Amino acid sequence: MKRTIGILTSGGDAPGMNAAIRAVARAGLARGFDVYGIYDGYKGLVEGNYYKMNKSSVSDILFRGGTILGTARLPEFVEDAVQMKAIEQMEKVGMDSLVVIGGDGTYRGAYDLSKKGISCIGIPATIDNDCPGTDYTIGFNTALNTIVEAVDKLRDTSASHHRCSVVQVMGNHCGDLALYSSICCGAEIVITPEVGFNEYEVIENLKEFDRQKKHNHSIVIVTEKLTNVEALAKKISAETSFSGRATVLGHIQRGGSPVPFDRLLASRIGDYAVEILANGASNRCVGIRSDSMISTPIAQALVQPKEFEQNLYDMLERLA
Repeated sequence: MKRTIGILTSGGDAPGMNAAIRAVARAGLARGFDVYGIYDGYKGLVEGNYYKMNKSSVSDILFRGGTILGTARLPEFVEDAVQMKAIEQMEKVGMDSLVVIGGDGTYRGAYDLSKKGISCIGIPATIDNDCPGTDYTIGFNTALNTIVEAVDKLRDTSASHHRCSVVQVMGNHCGDLALYSSICCGAEIVITPEVGFNEYEVIENLKEFDRQKKHNHSIVIVTEKLTNVEALAKKISAETSFSGRATVLGHIQRGGSPVPFDRLLASRIGDYAVEILANGASNRCVGIRSDSMISTPIAQALVQPKEFEQNLYDMLERLA
C-alpha cells in the first residue's frame, strides 16, 4: 500500500523552513510517497486544510524566508478530542505519516500523534537554537547573521559617541543567539538565561572598562525576557561615563532569505527525515551532530535540557 506523508510548519517561523519543506516533498516523491502540504500547522491539520503536492509545488522556494505553508499556534491540540479530529482528517486521504517542522511545541504535537499510531518525524526549525538533539536548528545561523549585521552598524555610532549599546536579541530560554553574536561582534558583556543577570556586576564592569581606558564604547547583548533593556540603558547613563542606548531587534531576526548554511542544513535534514521514515522510524526528531545526521526519540528531546556551551562563554570573557 502506498504511503502518504503530510508536511506542516508550526510555531514561530524561521528562515530555512521553505528549504526543509522542499527537501521533504521532493525526497518523499522520489521515494514513491504521496505528499500533502498542510496549511497553518496543526490548526490546518484539524480543519483538513491541505493539498496534494508535486515536484513543482516547491519550485523556487529554497531561498525564500518564512514558510509557504503558513504557521499558527493551536493550544487546544493538547486535547485528545482535537487530536482525534486531526487523525480523522488525515485518514480521508490515507495520510499515515507526518513530518513536522518547528520547535519543542511542534514536537509535543507530533509526540501525542505518535502515541495514537501516526508515524511522526520532527525537524528542528527555530531561530532560538533551543532544540536538544542537534547542534544547530534551521534558521539559527540566518538570525545570527541578521544580529551581527545590526550590531556592527550600532558599533559605528557607539564608537562615535562614547556610548554603551544594550542590544536585546531573541532566544526565549536559550542564550545561543546572544552568546554567538557577542563573540562575532566583540561585545564586552553578554547576558543569557544560563549565566544569569546581575545588574550590579554589569555596571561595575563598565566602570572598570572606563577606568582602564580599554574601551571608548561598549556593547552589551541581552537575551530577551531577562531584564528591561531601556531601564538598564538609563542606569548605565546615570552611573557610568557611557551614554546608554537600548535597541530591541525584535522580529527582524526572523525574516530574510536563509543563508547558505541554513539552506544546506534544511536540505540535509529534510532528506534524512524521509529516509528514516521510509525505513520505519516514528516518534523521532532529526538533527545534526558533528556534521552527521542523527535522530533522537521525541520524548527524550522534550525532557533533555539544551546544553550551554560554557567553553564559548569562558572564551568571550577572556577576549572582552
